[in-house]
Amino acid sequence: MFKRQSTLSLVMIAMFAALTAIGAFIKIPLPVVPFTLQIVFVFLAGCLLGSRNGLQSQLIYIGIGLVGLPVFTQGGGITYVLQPTFGYLIGFALAAFVIGLMIEKVENPTKKHFIGANIVGLIIIYAVAVPYLYVSLNFWLHMKTSWSHIFLVGFLNSIVADFCLAIVSALLAERLYKVFQAARMLKIVQVEKENV
Repeated sequence: MFKRQSTLSLVMIAMFAALTAIGAFIKIPLPVVPFTLQIVFVFLAGCLLGSRNGLQSQLIYIGIGLVGLPVFTQGGGITYVLQPTFGYLIGFALAAFVIGLMIEKVENPTKKHFIGANIVGLIIIYAVAVPYLYVSLNFWLHMKTSWSHIFLVGFLNSIVADFCLAIVSALLAERLYKVFQAARMLKIVQVEKENV
């Protein structure tokens, strides 16, 4: 039973890692930080997979990129940790975990729970990404940049669109949540029948 349940979980984790990678290539080029649809799949991973699996999906995505596969917006490889936008990837993993944790604490999550969790996740992403952007540009890339410029390119350029995506993702998650839960329960029942 444990083995089969883990297989289902691994499939879902891998699927969301792949979707996050695909989201990296659906982008609008902007100065320093491009706008992508990755964040949609981060929100959905947290809402639908839960804290542990949501986190794992993002860690796998980050790990695949760091070993060299070009799944990030600007390629891949271990040196990508020096990229100014790497803080967003760290934020994605933390956000997926916290979103999942918030949803898991509610027995029957509703629209407001998904929206609230996604907004908290969005805050976490920017709370990690914006300081990382500042530090990377000013210290190891030696591109002297003011906090006001960082705030513009790392926050103001995309926050409105990301906030809208957080709401849309929450509404989508609300519809998909019961389907995901039903699929999990159906798998458990099937496995238990086979083990009888």
